[in-house]
Amino acid sequence: MALRVYGFLCWALIPVLRWRLRRRARAEPLYGQHVDERFGYYATEISPSLRQGAGPRVWVHAVSLGETRAAGLLLTALREAIPGVHIVLTHGTATGRAAGAALLQPGDVQLWQPWDAPGAVQRFLQACAPQMGLLIDTEVWPNLVAGCAQAGVPLYLVNARLSEASLRAYQRAPWLSGPAFAALAGVWAQTDADAARLRALGAPVRGVPGNFKFDARPDARQVEQGRALRAALRKPVVMLASSREGEESHWLQALRAMRADVPDCHWLLVPRHPQRFDAVADLLRDAGLSVARRSQHRALEKWVSDPAAVWLGDSLGEMALYYSLADVALLGGSFAPLGGQNLIEAAACGCIVVMGPHTFNFSEVAERALAAGAAVRVADMAEALAVVTRLLDSDAPQRHACAQDFAAGYGGAVARTVAALMALQPQLI
Repeated sequence: MALRVYGFLCWALIPVLRWRLRRRARAEPLYGQHVDERFGYYATEISPSLRQGAGPRVWVHAVSLGETRAAGLLLTALREAIPGVHIVLTHGTATGRAAGAALLQPGDVQLWQPWDAPGAVQRFLQACAPQMGLLIDTEVWPNLVAGCAQAGVPLYLVNARLSEASLRAYQRAPWLSGPAFAALAGVWAQTDADAARLRALGAPVRGVPGNFKFDARPDARQVEQGRALRAALRKPVVMLASSREGEESHWLQALRAMRADVPDCHWLLVPRHPQRFDAVADLLRDAGLSVARRSQHRALEKWVSDPAAVWLGDSLGEMALYYSLADVALLGGSFAPLGGQNLIEAAACGCIVVMGPHTFNFSEVAERALAAGAAVRVADMAEALAVVTRLLDSDAPQRHACAQDFAAGYGGAVARTVAALMALQPQLI
């Protein structure tokens, strides 16, 4: 009964969702493309490669940019394990879909995630006919799970994480979330703490192979470019990484308060969401700062040629470049109660991480980084700037090495997950 009511509400909200997508498309045009896919309507046959008998079909859902990066590692392992596999890759956000296009091979298909209304889910499953579905991180939708169960599609949650806040949110509607998690064919968690929280929701946790992101290696070319830029500079570089709304203002306030004690460094700001690039540039200019935007300089040397400017990293897919250019990174999302960001990529590039008090979305990774000496925790932005000065003056080389060692020490999660999947689905091999 609860699922029927929920399904009716999702169906009734379709006009609202279409309206929101039209509004969102004004700033991010990709949201206005292929909108009917979200409701299970496809203009033509999705792909001849998905016809019955054309080869194994695996559906992988990566909602946004971070999950899509993890999906890249997973797809590589799936292609090695399943000869001739065809991938259906779905996303919920424009940044995820844009990044996911580079992961496709001939015969693969990229679509928007179906809205969680029963009809949309049924049409999606009929059109794609996957033989296995893999959800990355925490994307569990009640009708999607129920639809897969009815269609006989084993649906797994991989690289799964669940914060305390998300657990409490799901527990407010146990009649809906409980059956959804329990109906999954299997779950593999990032950490023991994630596994315990997922079990509390009734999820069939089969193991804790680790975090896919520890398997990722920074783009070697970007690392080389970033380090070459850094070597040519006389002063260190400090980065506000993946900053969220409000954090840039806190950073500016802390700079003003410190006055003469401000670290003697170059500042690099990289907002988390591309739709905020222009707003952050305006904020910096309104504060009287000169801004050099990466998007306006094809040549990297030209971008960093003004030593008085704040460098704005307003590009996608260049985080390895930015982290390799920086000596220290202030972790965005951790200076406001937003849960932080994943710091593994920063550590893999040898960048020291300074994080605020709010890392609840990545709590175990954050604690491991602290224990390894790869990160430092502070109470607020003002303390972060003071700590930056100390780090740059003293133990930076040792901490750079600690960061890289930390990132290199937790690999193998993707291989362990795919091996477990193949043991359960041997017919795909």
